[in-house]
Formats: sequence, structure tokens, C-alpha cells
Amino acid sequence: MSSPTVEVYSKKGCGLCKEAKEIIGRVRGDLPFTFKVVDISTNDDLLRRFNDHVPTIYINGKKAFKFKVDEVEFRKRVRKEIIKAGISRVSKKIPLSTTSK
Repeated sequence: MSSPTVEVYSKKGCGLCKEAKEIIGRVRGDLPFTFKVVDISTNDDLLRRFNDHVPTIYINGKKAFKFKVDEVEFRKRVRKEIIKAGISRVSKKIPLSTTSK
């Protein structure tokens, strides 16, 4: 099963970013997911796009949170993605038509 990917668009010196990463880190201790921190200050396009909007958190490419991360809601969203990945994996193994003779 592939685990969800969580990306945090962040910049140095951002207190809200630090708090979001701590919450995500705690949840990562309980649930499997890939965690990537993107420093927007290393890319001019990202800096223009996210400068006043950090942290912004994406789960599997979908914006999930901006500024604050609610731990309970974050856990729910990650679990949902884990379940979806598992269902997708199982459904690929099951034939679409089951006819009996």
C-alpha cells in the first residue's frame, strides 16, 4: 500500500510553520505517511505564491490546511487517504465482472 504524501510549504522563522510541523510530526508517529517540507524561500515562484500564506499543507496534492493545523482533523484526513489507497489497491485486483456459469 502506498502511503499518503503530506507537503508543508514553509519558510524559516515562521512560528506557525514550526507549530504545524510539530503537530504533523506527532501524527506521523502513529500513522504512516511521507512527509516533505518545502522551503518556499529557495524558489522565487514559490515565494511569490506562498509568501503570506505559510504554512500551507497539502495531503496527496490537495490543499488541506492553511496557517493552522487541527490535529484531530489532520489525523482524519490522513486516515481517509490511507483507506482510499487500500481500497484502490484491492479494487485493482478484483475483476470488474464476475459472471458464474
